[in-house]
Amino acid sequence: MAARHGLRIYATDDVMSDHADRSASRDSPFLSDFKAMDMDERWVNRSPETMLETFHWFRGEGFGLIVEDLLRLPEAPGVIVEGFRLLPHLVKPLLAASGHAVWLLPTPEFRRAAFESRGSLWDIARKTSDPETALHNLLARDRMFTVRLHEETKRLGLPAIEVGATMTEDHLAERVTEVFGF
Repeated sequence: MAARHGLRIYATDDVMSDHADRSASRDSPFLSDFKAMDMDERWVNRSPETMLETFHWFRGEGFGLIVEDLLRLPEAPGVIVEGFRLLPHLVKPLLAASGHAVWLLPTPEFRRAAFESRGSLWDIARKTSDPETALHNLLARDRMFTVRLHEETKRLGLPAIEVGATMTEDHLAERVTEVFGF
């Protein structure tokens, strides 16, 4: 879509390490706590609910750094900003119109299939002493995060599209294009 419409892409995942390095511990207490944990403390020893409530990016830590980065970009061409760190309640006040954003909400089946197709399903889990538990916790946390995003977009009147394992890329592009009115 970016190429078709002459837009650039800013992927928030690509700048996570930079943002983690630029975050001060007083501004990002959840990130500081996360950095201090070993892999088992992060992914095995805590419940998915605790993981959800304490994950720094899900709490909005570092969002200001995304905004800073975007403000440094030239005005043209426009930009598509993508990534899970774009929390609806933080993005909405920055939108000129609600149709300038859309949240893609993966089903659990799509998320797992996406990780499997990239070969990254076990990347985090295999770094723990209990990969099965770690993977279960990680996928459960992500499922709960998606539910939270669904509820938040609905409450704020923002567009969201559920992305299932059978949805084609072309169909998804059509749906997103409809939201943006291209």
